[in-house]
Amino acid sequence: MARLARWLAPGFGAAPAPAPIRAAGPREPKRGGENPGAGAAVITRTRTQTKRPNMYRVLLLNDDYTPMEFVISILQSFFNKDTQEATQIMLQVHHNGVGECGVYTYEVAETKVSQVMDHARKNQHPLQCIMEKK
Repeated sequence: MARLARWLAPGFGAAPAPAPIRAAGPREPKRGGENPGAGAAVITRTRTQTKRPNMYRVLLLNDDYTPMEFVISILQSFFNKDTQEATQIMLQVHHNGVGECGVYTYEVAETKVSQVMDHARKNQHPLQCIMEKK
């Protein structure tokens, strides 16, 4: 038994005793000016930028059969143009083959084109109205 006690004696063949283990806890804050702003919350605001919608040009195309007066009435009815503006656009369509009625967002432009085309078909005119991205 003495031999066994000798083997278990500290420093003789036995491993050194392990160091005590401490539980990790919150650290104490530094005192004074060592940690300025500790505990202060910073609020950041993000700005969302709204993107402007794509705009579309509504165009009338020239043909040899639609009367000029009918084109003027369409410009006044569907695009709220006065007589002078409607006449200028109609002449532009007549001379250049195309005239711009207005610039609108996609949904509005699509509605205007549809209204003009339906009205032209009801009155048996081959007038063409299109839209293109600006």
